[in-house]
Amino acid sequence: MGKANKVKREFLDVRDLVELVQVLKDIADMKFHDLFAKRGGFQRFGESFAEFFRLLETVNVLHPLVSNSNPHVCIVVITTEEGFVGDLNNKVVTRALEVRSEYPNAKFVTIGRKGVMKLEMLGVKSAKTYEDLGDRKLYDLSVDLKDYLVKQVMDDVFGKVLVVYPWPKDLQTVRARVVKLLPADFIFQSQPQTVEQFTKVIEESDPLDVIGYLAQLWTSSKIYEVMLDTSIAAVAAQSQQLDTSLMNVKKEAGFVRLKWRKARKGDIDKSLRETFSSRLMTKR
Repeated sequence: MGKANKVKREFLDVRDLVELVQVLKDIADMKFHDLFAKRGGFQRFGESFAEFFRLLETVNVLHPLVSNSNPHVCIVVITTEEGFVGDLNNKVVTRALEVRSEYPNAKFVTIGRKGVMKLEMLGVKSAKTYEDLGDRKLYDLSVDLKDYLVKQVMDDVFGKVLVVYPWPKDLQTVRARVVKLLPADFIFQSQPQTVEQFTKVIEESDPLDVIGYLAQLWTSSKIYEVMLDTSIAAVAAQSQQLDTSLMNVKKEAGFVRLKWRKARKGDIDKSLRETFSSRLMTKR
């Protein structure tokens, strides 16, 4: 039974590997659903935040974070440092380069060491990079990025900010998405369903300062939402990769199981032949 025992050990190893990959996939799925549930809070925040800006619709004040004519563009590229997401990062970088073709003089701000490396391999240098993602909290990184972008807009370095990042529609659908971050002129768009119209507003503070503060607060929230979406997309990509690996390992386990059965049958046949031969030799 020597050959069968060897194949059996191989089958047990593959079976253990199937169980391990299944556990990893279950963990990724649970993490995805947990993070996806947190994502719903941003919708309510956005609805409430729009009400603050609706109070300022009657104020005739222009702020660079809300409206400006600077033609220079900044493209923020957000990648992830998680494992099994190389294809996802490639999609984000490819989409960012497509956006740059529309704005040839655009500057890149890249989040993630892998994104920086991929762009450098393509001969694209970033004006600003954030590579230490593993050692920082998402909110702290979001605030730092907001401070940098706001300062650049206020200093008139560029007037438009676009963000390219991995967006998770669901567990099975993740794609590179482009959103406009600044100027936040879309915040002032009138709501289609509005019961009250404010015609008189008491201004206790300078409207310019209020608009600037609210625009910065909204920018921080939006960046944090995008960073959270990136984390969710990374988990979804891991789940998809693990699902593919699980299918392949299960196929391998089925092949080894069949191989083990054949080897066991072969060992039995060999034993019978040897027994029969030995009896013939004994009779002779």
